[in-house]
Amino acid sequence: MTSAVLAPLAKSKIKTRAAVKGMSLAEIEKVIENLNAVLVSEKKKEESKAKAAKKAKIAKIKALMEESGLSPADLRSSGRGKARKKAAGKKSKVAPKYRLVVKGVEHLWSGRGRPPRAFKDYMDAGNSKESCAI
Repeated sequence: MTSAVLAPLAKSKIKTRAAVKGMSLAEIEKVIENLNAVLVSEKKKEESKAKAAKKAKIAKIKALMEESGLSPADLRSSGRGKARKKAAGKKSKVAPKYRLVVKGVEHLWSGRGRPPRAFKDYMDAGNSKESCAI
């Protein structure tokens, strides 16, 4: 079978069923076994191609670094990594400014954003958030 014959079978169960019509179960299992063997070998080829491409890219980058007089340490010390991490959305935790103990349970709040329910109930009762300041 050529790829022109197998391509439609990959797209449609009905065409696959029609192609194996009249084959015994043993023959169908043998076809599946052979296709699985081909799949494994094709995956190995893809992996080796990807590894070769990666090695080529690494060699190219090393050559560019040698040409420009840079070392891997120069890349690490650029100081831009921390700025990128913060810009990527990593938020630092803010220390709590308010503490409230309700029924033996401690509630902490930084004072930013919407207040937790315990603080909202406390403030709705006429108390101020400053009375919970740490």
